[in-house]
Amino acid sequence: MKPAPILEQYQRVKREYPDAIVLFRLGDFYETFGEDAERVAPLLGITLT
Repeated sequence: MKPAPILEQYQRVKREYPDAIVLFRLGDFYETFGEDAERVAPLLGITLT
């Protein structure tokens, strides 16, 4: 199964900037994925979903 387009874009950007935390604006919200989400969640006091 092929990853969703947003995840493909995340992986592409993450390969180019491995030390950066990558955020995507989706409508009124910002999203991050994978290890970035795990790093950001406790810093912002939010729950991973």
